[in-house]
Amino acid sequence: MGWVTVSTKVRRDVVEKARKYDINISQVLRKALEKEVEKRELEELSQLAARVAEGLGKASVELGEDYAARSVREDREGR
Repeated sequence: MGWVTVSTKVRRDVVEKARKYDINISQVLRKALEKEVEKRELEELSQLAARVAEGLGKASVELGEDYAARSVREDREGR
């Protein structure tokens, strides 16, 4: 994994206060960005899971009980 330099503009007074309190600006920004990316990834996975669940629900309705019973019967009969 490599590193990339990212820059942003921040109000001067905020930077001065951060320095006053010995805040590691790079570390804070890096953690905030990582947290936001993780949040978005989880949202995306949640949406994907919902779509998959919806698709499985439709599939089970389309197959219906007749399909399951027919499949079991065919397996028992050795088809």
